[in-house]
Amino acid sequence: MSPEPNLRQTIAEDLRDIPAGEIVLRDEGTGTHWKVRVAAFRMAPYPVTRDLYGAVRGEAHTGPAGPRTPVTEVSWKDAIRFCNLLSRATGLEPCYSVGDDPDAQDAVCDWEADGYRLPSEAEWEYACRARTSGVRYGELDEIAWYRGNSGDAVHDVATKAPNAWGLHDMIGNVWEWCWDVYDPAVYGPYRVFRGGGGFDHPRGCRASCRRKSHPTLRIDDLGFRLARSL
Repeated sequence: MSPEPNLRQTIAEDLRDIPAGEIVLRDEGTGTHWKVRVAAFRMAPYPVTRDLYGAVRGEAHTGPAGPRTPVTEVSWKDAIRFCNLLSRATGLEPCYSVGDDPDAQDAVCDWEADGYRLPSEAEWEYACRARTSGVRYGELDEIAWYRGNSGDAVHDVATKAPNAWGLHDMIGNVWEWCWDVYDPAVYGPYRVFRGGGGFDHPRGCRASCRRKSHPTLRIDDLGFRLARSL
């Protein structure tokens, strides 16, 4: 089952235009930093919801969490498969090809394709900061659901203040998968996720905070957000 026409239109219209720029990424564990040039792209204003995830996959929403909460317990491989499904359902060129490698090390992204994809790590942090330079883009209680105010629950998307580029929940609520491998020399196929979640202390809810997991693992506070190349 594919999304209804009005849902397809909503997805396309909701994406925010992110201008080109540069971002300096930092890894606190190794003390390294590196500059990345980010091309202009488009990003969803909030994480993929349970409602959208089920609609694209042809599955009715079930479970106690509401349909407008971010989908969680999706692996990195689940997320890229979803992106391809949504791209095909909306008449766009899928970005991903992936074979049978159990660690997804054969996954390839076509950055020129016009379909939906995960953001790169550099795109994610650049969009999160929206040209701010602080620990986060606003006061934590105003922009994020985290351990101090979430009641140990995931909340509906877009119920906290957005950043200057109209992006909600970049900090808090759920972590978000990115495309990148974290550190292949040390952690092999582990992929990056960003943003902090509703169960995290303030230290985990920072624009620069990096975490990682195996691309097949599903975690109860980890979801993803859509992006598209221009």
